[in-house]
Amino acid sequence: MQEPHVHPEADRRLTLISVLIIFLLSAMSQTVVATAMPRIVSDLSGLHLYAWATTAYLLASTVMVPIWGKLGDLYGRKPILLTGIGIFLAGSWLAGLAGEFGDLPLLGGGMTQLITFRAIQGIGGGALFTTAFAIIADLYAPRERAKFSGLFGSVFGVASVFGPVIGGFFTDHGTVVFAGHVIEGWRWVFYVNIPFALAAVAMIMIKMPALPPRGAGTIDYAGAALIVVGFTAFLLAITWGGRDFAWGSPVIVGLLVGAALSLSAFILVEMRVRDPILPLDLFRNRTFNTANGAAFIYSMAFMGVTSFLPLYMQVGQGVPATRSGLTMLALMVGMIASSTINGHLVTHTGRYKPFMIGGGAVLILGVFLLCFIGPETGTLDLAWRLLVVGIGLGPGQSLFGLAVQNAVPMHQLGVATSSGQFVRQIGSTMGVALFGAILTSSLASELVRLGQANPAVQVQSLELSDLQRMAMERDAHPELAEARAADPVASATDLIVAQSFSTAVVHGIIFSLVILVGGFFLMLLVPAAPLRDAPMAPPARAGPGQAGATPS
Repeated sequence: MQEPHVHPEADRRLTLISVLIIFLLSAMSQTVVATAMPRIVSDLSGLHLYAWATTAYLLASTVMVPIWGKLGDLYGRKPILLTGIGIFLAGSWLAGLAGEFGDLPLLGGGMTQLITFRAIQGIGGGALFTTAFAIIADLYAPRERAKFSGLFGSVFGVASVFGPVIGGFFTDHGTVVFAGHVIEGWRWVFYVNIPFALAAVAMIMIKMPALPPRGAGTIDYAGAALIVVGFTAFLLAITWGGRDFAWGSPVIVGLLVGAALSLSAFILVEMRVRDPILPLDLFRNRTFNTANGAAFIYSMAFMGVTSFLPLYMQVGQGVPATRSGLTMLALMVGMIASSTINGHLVTHTGRYKPFMIGGGAVLILGVFLLCFIGPETGTLDLAWRLLVVGIGLGPGQSLFGLAVQNAVPMHQLGVATSSGQFVRQIGSTMGVALFGAILTSSLASELVRLGQANPAVQVQSLELSDLQRMAMERDAHPELAEARAADPVASATDLIVAQSFSTAVVHGIIFSLVILVGGFFLMLLVPAAPLRDAPMAPPARAGPGQAGATPS
């Protein structure tokens, strides 16, 4: 078996650059679309399907992550990455063409076409994240690869900050006329992926070493089908619950029951097949269990907090969308700096546990500080709190995955890496859903309480979608905000809404703080193993449902 350090340094560097490009495309494919969606919905006449354009991508990419990871172990990273890029590019190109030719057989109108093509894009996108991390793990030993965590953190930060800006630029200024045909600006949001992906493909095909498969066997088709069905039902339930359907409605209950049955059947299948999608022996590995469990909780808390802070700034503080985006930049700066510095320190010391503990403590402090924000909190006051959160978050973005990769044999590297990415995406989805549910419930009670204290002001019940619409209207028509400020009744109403929403956000942050503390104690259980300078050799072939994972 070829060890990571035997490949030529020039080939490894070019492969690293190409993988970073792919990682950027995968991260930006979600953030760049957000600012274009209002125009897309308007052009394709699909307001009632608004959320599905994002949901389809997230569902498809999430459920495919463990499957791509296993396929990478069986057939090698290079062909799987190229396959994923090909599917991702096809989805991007087709999404850009959505609605160009009117209604189509089976696919229907432009919005349903977009949803279908976004799902195809997501299927390919699921391969990009997990295979990128696995390739770096193949090329670099655990101790050496720690220093690259800052690079991946930087790419994630760039995608989060500049993705919406790029999406807005193309939407507002990208419309062109070619041969008498108008190409709407938002279509370039999808087309822009193509040249960068093709450049990365060229580098991968020419310079990426031919990494051999790390395992042997056949595809577990039954397990793959069951995990797709089970987690699709589960993700739909937590996405729709409390928003489109009541939690106790037949639709949500049916989805949850279907998810439980499918995942139970998945476990039974994995216990019996010789080459499972998810080897159950991995769960005997203490590092695998504790690190992935902590990553799940951290992702849940992080996404719950950050997903609604821009809306808090726009509604609770009354700042424009641009300033709210710049304020969130403080979090990304802290995360990028922290992950870079910690990565080099981990490489230097060969230890990850002290930096996990330090990062977790700072993250808890940062989220604790966010519990004291309100309508009167200034932009700079909020920014330094977010900077603290970012500093604490930096180590957790990479060290949990590094610990897992360090604890498993090389032939399980792909499935172990994909499992970590999988639980992070599930945690992020659950965090947004739970935070949103707490936010909605708390907002309703606060509006009633403050409305009773101010009987002259009529405040109607508001949903998150109403607040999002209010924020968009204020940003698009600042003169309306000035007119409402001059009207005593409208001004008092807006103040009640701002106070109620700010209180609701703080309640959600307190919930995130509680689960973060639980994640911190779970993180303390992660074994403090030294990072290896060479890969772990594969053990002898195990029996059905096993993969020879060494408990650690």
